[in-house]
Amino acid sequence: MARKNHTTNLTELLLQCMAQPDPMLSMLEWLCGELMEAEVSQQLGAEKSERSGSRNGYRCGYRPRRLDTRMGTMYLMVPKVRQGDYIPFFVTERKRSGAALIQVVQEAFVQGRMVKKTAHPIYPIKQSDSDFLSTVNA
Repeated sequence: MARKNHTTNLTELLLQCMAQPDPMLSMLEWLCGELMEAEVSQQLGAEKSERSGSRNGYRCGYRPRRLDTRMGTMYLMVPKVRQGDYIPFFVTERKRSGAALIQVVQEAFVQGRMVKKTAHPIYPIKQSDSDFLSTVNA
């Protein structure tokens, strides 16, 4: 059985990334691609195109996905698997933290708490504003 060569020429990779408009973003895209391939290979129990008796499933192509990061927007080719589902770990972690933030804001709103307490209001409340608020709350 032939083993995949897990070496990367870092000089060539660095030169390719430096030729891109945003070198750091292209390095991050490469790293995310490598992480996804390793994760899918571990999940399926075999490398891409590898024949193995311990294989748990099969790949069936890629799907393009957009990922917004602080460094910019990346377009990733996420591997698909036939049985089950695959979502990259770095995407699910980000969704969970976003969902937790939304839950905290919703809970604060329901309980009538302000998320950020200020010492002074941004603008003073006038009599007409309080009349308007009393009619809305009624």
